[in-house]
Amino acid sequence: MMHGEGHDDQTVRQAAPHGGRTTFRGGDRSDREIETLDEFDHVMEGGTLSGFRIQSVDLTERTAVLLSTDTSRSVFLGCPMAPEARAKIQADGALVFPPVPHLPFDPYRGLLYSPDHLFAGLDAGGYETTPDARAYEWFQRTKADGDILASMLRSIHDDAISDALDELLVGARVVGVMGGHAMARDTDAYAGAARLGRELARTGLTVATGGGPGAMEAANLGAYAAPHRDEMLDEALELLAKTPSFSPSVSDWVRAALEVRDRWPGGDASVGIPTWFYGHEPPNAFAGHIAKYFANATREDGLLARCNAGVIFLPGAAGTVQEVFDNATPNYYESRGEPTPMVLVDRTHWTERLPAWPLLKALAQERPMETRIALVDSVAEVPEALARLSA
Repeated sequence: MMHGEGHDDQTVRQAAPHGGRTTFRGGDRSDREIETLDEFDHVMEGGTLSGFRIQSVDLTERTAVLLSTDTSRSVFLGCPMAPEARAKIQADGALVFPPVPHLPFDPYRGLLYSPDHLFAGLDAGGYETTPDARAYEWFQRTKADGDILASMLRSIHDDAISDALDELLVGARVVGVMGGHAMARDTDAYAGAARLGRELARTGLTVATGGGPGAMEAANLGAYAAPHRDEMLDEALELLAKTPSFSPSVSDWVRAALEVRDRWPGGDASVGIPTWFYGHEPPNAFAGHIAKYFANATREDGLLARCNAGVIFLPGAAGTVQEVFDNATPNYYESRGEPTPMVLVDRTHWTERLPAWPLLKALAQERPMETRIALVDSVAEVPEALARLSA
């Protein structure tokens, strides 16, 4: 175990997005997916694995159970097991997709990433030795080599991540906070974004961001600080300001965040959805649940689609502008149902520097989304605006 999470990545039961009571989803017999060894043992109390999908669970110590259990119509995805167990379940008619050797990631993983997983080994060898950095290096090496195996593994991985994300967010009211990666930790803008994330989390919303540095990290930090006394966030910001950016040292930047988590454990779990496509931007350690993708298009559309309680757009550059209109399009056509709130923050930025607001307002005119958009001057106005647009 490294910093703050308290569980091994592959044995923890999926927790509620607000850090509430952890439950066995496998206890619901309509849920046919098994993603941890605890779930496997729990399901086996029912006496059969027939029809289940078992994802990336190490079954090498469950040979006797597999030899004596009905596994017909089951699917085993990347599960290590004894050869005799594999032969028996294949004879039952189960599908077995074996683990893929020599990969820095698990394409079949059943759970989202945690900071502990992605930054494992940081203290010993620096960021370059962590699973996050090694996955990026593999992606850089294979993304253009035309190898169908590599592209297939990326697709399987990203689909597994989407599945895990959907399972995590069942019943959650998710609000997205978008903004630029360049926002430094020692700025007023960063502090404001952090206080916004804290306020949103304290109202019962699940905060979701692009999972990277800058405004994204600030919002995840704020959500993490939600259950703590107000002074905690001020003290954390002071500590983080000593390492304002992930450049020149990602290792130092991550260590500062992990120091905050160690000093103030037990923060709220928010969601970060980053991508190895922008692998030069590391994920931030304040998102307790990290859905990291290889395909940026899948990641970006999925992030916005899951923000059912609205999206807040802090000042940003090209990427944030793209997200504004990626979100506006389904609201315009109502392709995801009723339009969701959109709040743009910083009037000068969105009307003069990058005048997205006039175009968004023109698009919304005389359409249902017209009553679901707002432009505010500061983050202090966001909670009221979001509540008004949601009414």
